[in-house]
Amino acid sequence: MAKQEYVLKNLEWLEAKSREAGVKPLDKGIFYKVIRQGDARSAMPGRGSVVTVHYVGKTINGRTFDSSRGSTPPAFRLRELIPGWIIALQQMHIGDRWEVYIPAAQAYGKSSQPGIPGGSTLIFDIELIAVN
Repeated sequence: MAKQEYVLKNLEWLEAKSREAGVKPLDKGIFYKVIRQGDARSAMPGRGSVVTVHYVGKTINGRTFDSSRGSTPPAFRLRELIPGWIIALQQMHIGDRWEVYIPAAQAYGKSSQPGIPGGSTLIFDIELIAVN
């Protein structure tokens, strides 16, 4: 598949996903679906927070490129992550588990990463475990 065709296919996939029941918009073309609601009274991370999460990352063809499941959940400084994660996690409460759909522009853009072709829309199952 040609690069431009791949990018278009990813954009079309995201557009179709955005119309599915239960899928809600965030800023900058990011969408999400709640898998499990956490404690609405709990902390929400800010850009400078360190977040502990479990996650699975996939491309639109369902191929997993990264996962923390089956191991100790990692902690990340939120401001050091891709823009799509920064935007989504700042809207989550501890205990929330969301499926987040991130357009390439809010992920790795045109750059390829291991297991992720440039122009990829990314799908992340993210569970927010802790905020520090």
